[in-house]
Amino acid sequence: QVQLEESGGGLVQAGGSLRLSCTASGRTSFANSFTNYVTGWFRQAPGKEREFVAAYGRIGAGIRYADAVKGRFTISRDNAKKTVYLQMNSLKPEDTAIYYCAADYSPMIQTTSSTYEYWGQGTQVTVSS
Repeated sequence: QVQLEESGGGLVQAGGSLRLSCTASGRTSFANSFTNYVTGWFRQAPGKEREFVAAYGRIGAGIRYADAVKGRFTISRDNAKKTVYLQMNSLKPEDTAIYYCAADYSPMIQTTSSTYEYWGQGTQVTVSS
């Protein structure tokens, strides 16, 4: 079993910043091959579908962002700690959502949530105007 645990959500004013963290644990084979997984962030606002935010691919596969967050959010990964981060700057009220960490054993970064095998429980991010 693989567990992904998010942290770092909270309430912030528009224009502020938050950093989300997602740490992976569990099955040894996953832990040992963490670098072979795409690790990403999705978000879901009330009444809306879950949407792609950003993902960090395998070594050499790059990073991808949703257009809505480009230039404001930065995804990074510490393979030794099996942790992926999402630095969110210049937050807007429309960024309010539950943010989910996900992992997918894929050679390419996918933006469709159904392709991701492992999910965290989510962390709430609320941006006030």
